[in-house]
Amino acid sequence: MDIRFVTAGGGDVVAVMAIEGGDLLEAGKALDSASNGRITKAVKATRFTGGAGQVVDILAPEGLDIPRVLVIGVGKADAADSMAVERWAGHAVRRVLTSGAEKLVLQPDALPAVTKAEAGAHAAMGARLASYRFDAYRTKLKPDQQPTLTTVEIMLDGPAAARARAEKDGAVVEGVFFARDLVSEPPNVLYPETFAERLRDLETLGVEVEVLEPETMEKLGMGALLGVAQGSAHPARLVSMSWKGAASKKAKPVALVGKGVTFDTGGISLKPGAGMDEMKGDMGGAAAVAGTIKAIAQRKAKANVVGVVALVENMPGPNAQRPGDIVSTMSGQTIEVLNTDAEGRLILADAVWYAQDKFEPSVVIDLATLTGAVIVALGHEMAAVYSNDEDLAQAIIAAGQAEGEHVWRMPLGPGYDKLIDSPNADMKNIAGKPMAGSIVGAQFIKRFVKDGTHWAHIDIAGTAWKPAPYEDPLSPAWATGYGVRLLNRLIANRYEE
Repeated sequence: MDIRFVTAGGGDVVAVMAIEGGDLLEAGKALDSASNGRITKAVKATRFTGGAGQVVDILAPEGLDIPRVLVIGVGKADAADSMAVERWAGHAVRRVLTSGAEKLVLQPDALPAVTKAEAGAHAAMGARLASYRFDAYRTKLKPDQQPTLTTVEIMLDGPAAARARAEKDGAVVEGVFFARDLVSEPPNVLYPETFAERLRDLETLGVEVEVLEPETMEKLGMGALLGVAQGSAHPARLVSMSWKGAASKKAKPVALVGKGVTFDTGGISLKPGAGMDEMKGDMGGAAAVAGTIKAIAQRKAKANVVGVVALVENMPGPNAQRPGDIVSTMSGQTIEVLNTDAEGRLILADAVWYAQDKFEPSVVIDLATLTGAVIVALGHEMAAVYSNDEDLAQAIIAAGQAEGEHVWRMPLGPGYDKLIDSPNADMKNIAGKPMAGSIVGAQFIKRFVKDGTHWAHIDIAGTAWKPAPYEDPLSPAWATGYGVRLLNRLIANRYEE
């Protein structure tokens, strides 16, 4: 879809803003005046209040050479922020994407917390994100199911600043779409080897990509990671993606580590059959890391960042890991595996250690669809963040708030840590009690963080994908690409030169 910034123009559909109370903003008032009040009359004929996401769809208003006008609410004026603008644009795109219209004109207005230039840039972001579809395997789409919208024009005076911001944001959108595509792919297409090959494509952007195969991982002592993979016909891969954008290529990088279980049956600790198809998305952490690396490479971020993703398939094959097995890790610590379905923390144990040992980063942030327990705690609205560094935790929370990818700080502590002590090994991979599941998972990973390392863990099990009937104008009711925007903003705010 082509995004353009214009100072004047027309299209098949024009979208304008209204605030709570149903009041039109400047662009809407101009159309209302040109139509001798017919826009206001149409709005008053409905129950439209200007609430966020409410829409009045007006066909061929008299006095305007516009086939269709959308009046879309942004909510309370003093509460409407940049995300409100993005969702306003997203609602407009979703409304007309398959309607037969080919050109949509967005007319954003300034809000108390958003300048007009900022509104224009965020409208472009929202329009792009809302246009995403994963139709790769749909061969029989009916004509009325196929997208017709090809162009979105964003109309405002002096669009240069908005255009410049939108060009940078376009790289972030590409990263989000990359992550969404990876999460959406079926597991017979995307498995460790093919996932790794897709990541090699990032080399065209200047990213250094290294792929470790099982023989190398075995030499490095990655028994926890390899143990998860041993039941599958698809061998594990560990992929590192290095972007060196800082002035000094030797400056310590930010390390992003992602869980990449391309399909999770639970292994011998088999999951219930109902809903198991969703476990193709259990590599959402790896997808977020890969999408972030793509985004920062495309926008040429002035920071050194490395992404490390552990890619495995967790299957109950004849050589599968058993409950009761004890595995050794790259760190030298041993783990008693009491539940093979708590596998994400096992692969992260080796991946997090490898990232520290190989790259000596200034900070380590891991993302994982780690626990169902985090969905019990936070639903699909927020991810959970754990950290040993107060400033880092607050920076992650602020980045998530700014980008609409919200996180909630969760606790760590010695009482939780004791729950994973084992009489047979250095630790066990579950507490063995139905409590504090997400916290215990984070506490486990923390045991593989070296002293003095700034670290955060983000459990994205509830946000990497969201089942229907969940609705968000900026993402589909499945793969969200959660984490890309948050991490990109965090790097821009905290680590770029």
